[in-house]
Amino acid sequence: MTLGFTTILIPAVANPIDGEVLHLTHNELSWISSINYIIVPFGCAVSGIVTSPLGRRRAMQVVNIPFFVAWLLFHYASSTAYLYGALVLTGLAGGVLEAPVLTYVAEITQPHLRGALTATSSLCIILGVFTQFLFGLFLYWRTVALVNIIFTILAVVALFFVPESPHWLVSKKRYQEAQKSLQWLRGWTDANAVEDELKDIQNLYKRKKVELQDEEETFSEKISHYLERSFYVPFALISFSFFVGHFSGMTTLQTFAVSLFQRLQAPIDKYYATLILGILQILGTAVCVLLVHYTGKRPLTFFSTGGAAVCCYFVAAYDGYLKLDGMSEITNMNVNVTAGNVTDNMNNSYSWIPTTLFMLLALITHTGIRLLPWILIGEIFSAKTRSGGAGLSGAVGYIFGFLTNKLYIDMVERLDLWGTYGLYGIVCTLGCIIFYFILPETEGKNLSDIENHFAGVKRLSNKVYRSKKIPHHENSKMRELKGSANPSFEHESSQL
Repeated sequence: MTLGFTTILIPAVANPIDGEVLHLTHNELSWISSINYIIVPFGCAVSGIVTSPLGRRRAMQVVNIPFFVAWLLFHYASSTAYLYGALVLTGLAGGVLEAPVLTYVAEITQPHLRGALTATSSLCIILGVFTQFLFGLFLYWRTVALVNIIFTILAVVALFFVPESPHWLVSKKRYQEAQKSLQWLRGWTDANAVEDELKDIQNLYKRKKVELQDEEETFSEKISHYLERSFYVPFALISFSFFVGHFSGMTTLQTFAVSLFQRLQAPIDKYYATLILGILQILGTAVCVLLVHYTGKRPLTFFSTGGAAVCCYFVAAYDGYLKLDGMSEITNMNVNVTAGNVTDNMNNSYSWIPTTLFMLLALITHTGIRLLPWILIGEIFSAKTRSGGAGLSGAVGYIFGFLTNKLYIDMVERLDLWGTYGLYGIVCTLGCIIFYFILPETEGKNLSDIENHFAGVKRLSNKVYRSKKIPHHENSKMRELKGSANPSFEHESSQL
C-alpha cells in the first residue's frame, strides 16, 4: 500500500488544491518517489536477526505498529519533514517485514503449492497498490492515509487466527506446538497424519547439530554459512532478477503513472488509466499464480522479459517517431515529468499507442519477472541462511528500486523518453538471454534438491515436477485431500 500511496501523493503535492499547505519542489518530489526504496534495505538487512527470536507470526504483528504511526504522519503532515518521516517508517517496517513473510510462506507450503502461494504474496502487494489507485479516484490523499489505518488493524487481528511456522517452532524445540501447527496447516488433521512430516523437519534442523553434538553454533559459524556457495550463488541470481525486474520500466511506470499518462495525453482520464494499470498488474500476477505450477518459472520468465523488451522498444520507437515527424512538443521535456503538467492541449490521434503499450507492459512483467525474485527468495536459500538471505536479498531489491526511481527523471532529461525506454528494452533483452543459462527450474522440487543444486552437488533438471496423488490411508481421511504429507522435507543422506 505504501508503494501505491506515493503514486497518488506526488501529483497532489506537486499541483496542490486550494487550502493544501504542502507544495513540493522538483527535488523534493524525486525524494518522495524514491526515499521509501532506499530505507527499506536497512530494515531488510536486520530483518532476519530482529524477527527470528520473535517468530514469524508475532514479528508480522509487531511490524504493523510503525505502519500505524506512519499513516497518522501522512494524514497530519504540515511540512515535507512529516512526509519524509512517514516514508522512513514505512520503509523500515516494510524491510523488517520481508523475512518473516517470505520465510513463513515458504515454510508452511508444500512443493506443488510453493510457487503459486509465494506468488500470491506478491499478488497481495499488487492488490495493496491497486487499493491506493482506487481510493485516489474518490478520496483526497490525506483521507486515504486515514483509511489505510483500518487495514493495519485488520492485519494484526487476522494473524491471531493462524499458527506459527512449524519450522520456527522446531528450531526452538517446541515440538508439541509444531505438531499442532502442522495439523492446522494440513487441514485440521490428526497427529498421526503429520508425524512423518514433523520428523523430517526435525531432521532438517538437527542434521548439523548432531555433528556438533547438539551444541549451539557460535557467531563465526553462523556467518560462515553466508560464505558458502549455497548462499552466494542464489543471492547473485536473486539480485540479478531484481535488477532486471526494476529496470524493465515497470517500477517507474508504477510510481509516475499519473504523470506519464497525462504527459503522453492518454485518451482516457489519467486516474482511470492508472486504475486500469493496477487491474492489469493484478491480472498478470493472477496469471503467474495460476500457471507457475504447470509451466514452471523459466517459461514465464522468458515470456515476461521478452515481452517487456518489445513493449519498451515500441515506446522508444513511438517517441522517436514523434520527434522525427515534428510532433516533439507532445513529449518535450519542458513538461514536468513528476507533476505531469501539460500546457499543450494539442489532440494527438496516436496517444492510444503508448497508453496500450504501457498497459501491456504492466500485464506482461507481472506474469514473471516482477514476481520471480520474490518466489525464489523463499525456496533457493539453504535452511541455515533462508531467513537472513531473504532480508539481504530484499534489501538489494529495494536498492535497485531506489536507483530506478531516483535516476528516472535525470534519465528522461538527458536521454529523453525514447532513450530511457530503449535502455530498459536492452536490459530486458539481455536479462532474457542470461536467464536462459543461469535460471534453474525449481518448481515442484524438494528444498533439499534445490539446496544441493546451488551447493554444486547435483544439478536440477529443467523439468517441472508436479504433485502426485497420495494413496488413501484409513487412519486419516485428510490424506484424501493431499494435505498430510510434505515431500519438501525428505530424509537426508547428504553430508552438506
